[in-house]
Amino acid sequence: MQARDAKKGSIVLHQNEMHLVTEATHRTPGNLRAFFQITLKNLKNGRIVQTRFAPDAPLEKITLDPKQCQFLYKDDSGYNFMDMETYHSFALSEEILGDKKYYLKESMEIKIDFYEDKPIFPELPQTVTLKVTEAPPGVRGDSVSNTTKIAMCETGLKVNVPLFIDEGNEIKVNTDTGEYLGRA
Repeated sequence: MQARDAKKGSIVLHQNEMHLVTEATHRTPGNLRAFFQITLKNLKNGRIVQTRFAPDAPLEKITLDPKQCQFLYKDDSGYNFMDMETYHSFALSEEILGDKKYYLKESMEIKIDFYEDKPIFPELPQTVTLKVTEAPPGVRGDSVSNTTKIAMCETGLKVNVPLFIDEGNEIKVNTDTGEYLGRA
């Protein structure tokens, strides 16, 4: 694969480590040669790196094996999942999950990408439904725009929600941005 073929969401090998392409932009600055500026997220340690590549520079694309898995529980070893085909259970660390841990509920099914039989990259659905466990009472003031308050969900996620959301309500949350989408 060449740098011009890199798309958002691709997994590539860069400096002997796996990286997720989070952004790829074609740039042509004035009278200089064109290049691709690619933002890469290291899948091992989470570091984000911006690098420039010539359009025909080689990049090694890694193909991952997606498997349907079920989130079981969290303990001292990490977040435990079960492969739905083989019923093999395994744990993912907080470093691999990152902020995705706030969207996991017990018995939830997600896809996890494997590379050489090792879990690498969890893929969450676009939206999840979470129960609000803490929501301070909303105080309306003299405001022109929509007012929000911060609510705590069952997984520990803090979300800005409208004033009418109370404890016990279920809300829909976007897993990419962490934004409130509506009541469930």
